Amino acid sequence: MQDRIISLRKQFQQELSSIKSSKEVEMLKVKYLGKKGPVQDLMQYLREVPAEERPSIGQKINLLKEEMGQLCELALTSFSQAELAIRLESEKIDITLPGRCRFLGRRHPLMLVMEEIIQIFSKMGFSVQYGPDIDTDYYNYEGLNFPPDHPARDMQDTFYITPHELLRSHTSNTQLRVMEKQSPPIRMIAPGTVYRNETISARSHVFFHQVEGLYIDKHVSFADLFATMESFCHQLFHSPVKMRFRPSYFPFVEPGVEVDVECTACAAKGCRLCKHTGWLEILGAGMVHPEVLKNGGIDPEHYSGYAWGMGIERLTMLRYGIKDIRQFTENDVRFLEQFS
Repeated sequence: MQDRIISLRKQFQQELSSIKSSKEVEMLKVKYLGKKGPVQDLMQYLREVPAEERPSIGQKINLLKEEMGQLCELALTSFSQAELAIRLESEKIDITLPGRCRFLGRRHPLMLVMEEIIQIFSKMGFSVQYGPDIDTDYYNYEGLNFPPDHPARDMQDTFYITPHELLRSHTSNTQLRVMEKQSPPIRMIAPGTVYRNETISARSHVFFHQVEGLYIDKHVSFADLFATMESFCHQLFHSPVKMRFRPSYFPFVEPGVEVDVECTACAAKGCRLCKHTGWLEILGAGMVHPEVLKNGGIDPEHYSGYAWGMGIERLTMLRYGIKDIRQFTENDVRFLEQFS
């Protein structure tokens, strides 16, 4: 039994002397001192030793176990310190080097303009209302005086989910929902994202942002609409801008107009953005059609109103002189970091 103890001690010392890392020390410790290790086997053989020799042999086995444990701890401490020193050296930081510049995040230019538009109309007394991006055909079309076979539906190439559900093609889908819940006077705007199956180009995209506006009360006139649009544009562009109103057709208004603003990207000289006309359409508007008022539960004999829908991308392009709508969705940091 004593020969086994001496042989095991030599074997352990030899293996310990060839170890090169703290991980190998841990493995050696488990190998010799674990539950299935040779030191534990010695305790099993202790039962075969004569009774008078057991205390002496048991003490030697315990001393061997204690000695191995201490040697492993010393080796582990030594290797750990050396490994730590190597890691610290490799991770050393030169504090004399200049620090890395961390740029602050910025609001997206579309959101900057959207928030400013909301502020302008809020000061005019308009409340902010929101409608669903996925809506029924009734709220997006039929209730707004677009019958199922009306050719005006072709003006907005729609993404249909089911025969009766779609991705809204304008934020006008909020109009009827507000009229159904509120009695005149109604003064509201509806900002949000809209979707149309269009060819992506410098002027158009498959999704963009709009702000819908609606004002219904007694004795509301076309002159009120013109005054509101002029006041809005002057506040948004922080100076008087040249505007023009052109007759146009929209099923949910009668009469209807399109509002153009002088192109700021080219100073009205003509560019790709304004199709070399010097003017850029920013919104469509008009007096709310009597049928739409009826569908919303409002008597057109006593109330009138005006409505409009404006594209945020167009306004942002005018505001900052941006010539390609695709830049808003490309996430080019060089473009986005110009806005604050």
